[in-house]
Amino acid sequence: MSESIRFVDLIQSRIDGFFDARASILVSIADELSPIAAFSRDFLSGGKRFRALFCFWGWQAVRTTGEEAASGPVTAGGPLDGVVSVASALELFHAAALVHDDLIDNSDTRRGKPSAHRRFEHLHEQEGWQGSGASFGTGAATLLGDYLLILSDELFDEGLTQTVSASARRSARAEFNRMRLDVTAGQYLDIFEEIGWAGRPDADQLARAERVIVYKSAKYSIESPLLIGASLAGATVGQLDALRRFGLPLGIAYQLRDDLLGVFGDADVTGKPSGDDLREGKRTVLIALTRQAVPAGARATLDELLGDPDLTPQQIETLQMTIRESGAVEKVERMIAENVDRAIEALDGAPLGAAARAQLRDLAVTVTRRTY
Repeated sequence: MSESIRFVDLIQSRIDGFFDARASILVSIADELSPIAAFSRDFLSGGKRFRALFCFWGWQAVRTTGEEAASGPVTAGGPLDGVVSVASALELFHAAALVHDDLIDNSDTRRGKPSAHRRFEHLHEQEGWQGSGASFGTGAATLLGDYLLILSDELFDEGLTQTVSASARRSARAEFNRMRLDVTAGQYLDIFEEIGWAGRPDADQLARAERVIVYKSAKYSIESPLLIGASLAGATVGQLDALRRFGLPLGIAYQLRDDLLGVFGDADVTGKPSGDDLREGKRTVLIALTRQAVPAGARATLDELLGDPDLTPQQIETLQMTIRESGAVEKVERMIAENVDRAIEALDGAPLGAAARAQLRDLAVTVTRRTY
């Protein structure tokens, strides 16, 4: 069993045990809180665990520098327990962000299942409760996301208590705090671009879309988990800089791939309806490049249809064809390849463990070659 698979198993075990303990507290308050516990567990079961893995390999990259032969395989206990808790906290934070993101976007599904607010809405209908099911779903899912944020912070602190070095604890906490600020700012910029783009010069739209990618996704998905894991291992400034040079371009490539999936992805693969980003009106790099390339008439049609939640399958196909024929897909694919190359080049000669650098190269390919 590879170290990555073993670590993912440890993550699931840690999350399950943590939820078991917190569920008993919830139910001791009131039985009506049991859906919060159940839905939390369901949202954290399975998944790719990319953020946890980048945290782990950031830790390993520093821990094994110059001593791969002496380090041996990772086993439970010791410093690893703290890394497992911290990486699990990142997964809880990610789940909270998804719950809130689905609320903001009014998404019906997540990973092929009903989104959190839809689950609560269905629960309201099943139980025959009074009032609006939609309002209950929105309110309950907001609180579910808040609950996961609280647990994420609690679990992160538990991981820090298992880290001996005070400076490592401070560094990891600072990175975690900055990650949360960045992703919140990026999320706001994302929803702002959906309503504020019309008042901006066309020439600015690509740069603004790239800014959203950096703060909403790239830092939070890859760069920050790497830096948090490395900080736990006592990383030097040079090691952190090397991981930043790797993590940021890879995070950009990761989100660019996600943007393609949001327009062209197969629902059976992505767990979201095909063309969902078009219905939500996402002003992505893909859209900015399309608008630059198409004539005025096609641009006007794109602007008119983009963001209409009631787009028909035929209208989705029309928009997809416009995007493809503009050449924007090929441009985004080139951007992905260039950013992956930049990330991998940053590992060459980096002051990091050789085995961990090899694993990071493999992950760079894995996270950016999802098909659509």
